[in-house]
Amino acid sequence: MAKATRRAFLGAGAAAAATPAAPAQAKASRQGYRRSSFTPGGAPQRISANLYRFEDTCNVFVIRDGSRGVLIDFGSGKVLDHLSGLGVTQVDWILHTHHHRDQCQGDYRALERQIPIAAPAHERHLFADAENFWRNRRVFHLYDVRNDFHTVTENIPIQRSLQDYSTFRWGKMEFFILPTPGHTLGSITLIAAIDGRKVAFTGDLIHSPGKILNLYDTQVNYGGSEGVDLGIYSLARLAELKPEMLCPSHGDPMPDPADAIARTGRRLTDYYRYQTGNDPSEEGRPYAVSPHLVCHHTTTSSFYAILSNSGKAMFIDYGAASGVHFGNFERATAATDRMRFVEHSIDRLRRDYGLKSVEVAMPSHMHDDHVNGFPHLIRHYGAKVWCYENMVDVFENPRGYNLGCILGEPFKVSRAFQDGERFRWEEFEFEAKHSPGHTEYQMALFVTLDGTKVAFTGDAFFPNPRNDGTLRHNLIFRNHVENDSHLKSIRNLIEREPEIICPGHGRAYPVDRSIMLATEQKLRQQQQFFFDLLPEGETNYGLDPSWVALYPYQMVVAPGERQTLRIRARNYYQRPMKLEIALIAPSAWEITPATVKVEVPPGQQAERPVEIAIPSGWQAPGPRFAIAADVMRDGKYLGQITEAVVDLRSALA
Repeated sequence: MAKATRRAFLGAGAAAAATPAAPAQAKASRQGYRRSSFTPGGAPQRISANLYRFEDTCNVFVIRDGSRGVLIDFGSGKVLDHLSGLGVTQVDWILHTHHHRDQCQGDYRALERQIPIAAPAHERHLFADAENFWRNRRVFHLYDVRNDFHTVTENIPIQRSLQDYSTFRWGKMEFFILPTPGHTLGSITLIAAIDGRKVAFTGDLIHSPGKILNLYDTQVNYGGSEGVDLGIYSLARLAELKPEMLCPSHGDPMPDPADAIARTGRRLTDYYRYQTGNDPSEEGRPYAVSPHLVCHHTTTSSFYAILSNSGKAMFIDYGAASGVHFGNFERATAATDRMRFVEHSIDRLRRDYGLKSVEVAMPSHMHDDHVNGFPHLIRHYGAKVWCYENMVDVFENPRGYNLGCILGEPFKVSRAFQDGERFRWEEFEFEAKHSPGHTEYQMALFVTLDGTKVAFTGDAFFPNPRNDGTLRHNLIFRNHVENDSHLKSIRNLIEREPEIICPGHGRAYPVDRSIMLATEQKLRQQQQFFFDLLPEGETNYGLDPSWVALYPYQMVVAPGERQTLRIRARNYYQRPMKLEIALIAPSAWEITPATVKVEVPPGQQAERPVEIAIPSGWQAPGPRFAIAADVMRDGKYLGQITEAVVDLRSALA
């Protein structure tokens, strides 16, 4: 879901684009900005019968179909003054490769002519919500140094998001949208057959054979070389598609793409190794743990392919291509968007390990670094998602929860398993066990592969760098932790005695009973710390920030709507608990009942609905705002201890 403008803008619709331009003089824009009188010289240059390049602040490419046209990027917009000479009387779309001002600073001219604009999905907010970006962009204490400073100064309404791996259709022509981060984190390459050649419009991924436009745009974090790593990866994926011509945003068209891409990739790789001492993400390779089990541990979270004799695969987790991909995409994601995903590893599994299809994907737990690729597997490979039962609603309704690391895109689950349920896939027998600790929404999956007992444990346990004879664990309270959660997980292992653990990060490693028993004793000590540090009888309340919760945590509303909000409460006491809860929300909303009263049985959870009616003429306090719940527990006033976030429907695309 991409973030859109927060104001009312011109609607979509193609219109004549060759209307004579206004005089080239400084003038005020619709929001008060002045325009300079600078304009590029020259005229469009013909590349092939229906493809032209106009050199502006960037290369603007004109693709012609009779009297209609599509523009790839727009520069200052001066190209509009030349279109009649090319026989183009109507521009149907402007397609942007990335958000930098040199690509789109003239888009106001397109808006004046009602030419619709499409932008990369993961940079839409840097067009449509640019003014809000500038209100919040840090300048003092600057360590996030990526060049989103090259964002436009005014909002540009976007009529279409260019979604990764999808196809944009214009008449009989199809543009494949390949994600190619590097120059910017949301950059795309558009690939289409034009005049009998496969042409790739690459933005600023590459300038010329062996060269890129600049290095400063490749630095995302202080002292980093992230964009170089991402660019190497993107060039490799582009090469696999075998384009026959490259059309960059700066530099001349390249008729020998294979050589240009290879030379640039080699130079960037040498530079990256010099700067970081590391191999780039593209160098990462999966390895065989055993004949039917393949692990890829250099991806951001380890993912595993269980390969059947038929060539079908079950994936355990499938996150981002590398830590560089995940870490930088996560920081660049708009508040209401989902993190970007770039496909990885599948071609290598086909080539090196005989993979024929991805039939099932199973998450070890619900965190985005482990499931970021699941929607992609569903859409493009027809994979079915199977998971532990308490993960289903988190995946299908992610707006419902305020948990750490939720993926901001819903996807469907085909099959769910109960605690201790056994099942068969292909020639393998599995057991699924609830495995809380790292998160309540985690399982351990047990199976014997190639004669070895294997446990897939997600992020529950890792080898301990202290070498103290125990396994390492972690503790994140926002993930929902109870005092005995970790103990439940280690007991799963003790009872089943796996020989190999396949963790959520890093290589598979051997384990024995002694280290598991020592880990259990360590986790008993952690539990005792919880008892000692927190008020008597209140231990789990001191670990769980959401024992009272509003569902969904992220509401989407609009004037004139009626909605049901649910109040959920968990009782950790050994006695019944009485609650009174009042919603603190806009005064214009009609809320029924005004006060929710509920008695929650010992050790259980209760839920009550609240009906909300929003007047048709209601004015929201902002495109995103918060509401809260005021709580009385057993006659004691606790205050507004929980909340929800509300998004205005018109502010979302």
